[in-house]
Amino acid sequence: MTIVLIGPPAAGKTRLGKRLAKRLGLGFVDTDARVVAAHGPISEIFADHGEPHFRALERAAVAAALGEGGVVSLGGGAVLDLDTRADLSGRRVVLLTVQPEAIAQRITGGKRPLVSDIESWKRLVADRAELYASLADYTADTSSRPIDAIVEEIAQWVEQEEGHR
Repeated sequence: MTIVLIGPPAAGKTRLGKRLAKRLGLGFVDTDARVVAAHGPISEIFADHGEPHFRALERAAVAAALGEGGVVSLGGGAVLDLDTRADLSGRRVVLLTVQPEAIAQRITGGKRPLVSDIESWKRLVADRAELYASLADYTADTSSRPIDAIVEEIAQWVEQEEGHR
């Protein structure tokens, strides 16, 4: 079984994904973490080699993770890749959304090369919102509700879907 988490930077894909994987008894893969472990900080990859190079590394990490199954957290921009979008077809895709007011503290620290402040985050989300929505089978907002409640909702949806297959 594979459940893929997509959404904008700072939506909580990693944090929620770890808990969802535990709740469902599945493995967890964070594709950004895989890229960082193999190639160094994403911000440095962007600075030293550019976004296209990072996207190629990301694509390889996504393909490998989807092959493993479990709960897979994709980086915010991974869905920009046509091959990744094709790979999501037929898989359970959960979109995590978040309101701008809830992410101000989440985006500090300079680890996100395409998001330097709330305005750049809003632009990025606006540019990708339609794409995210088109890929999602289930959507959950992580702005203010307890993460465990969101995890339980998603887990119940997954279990219900599994019962229909």
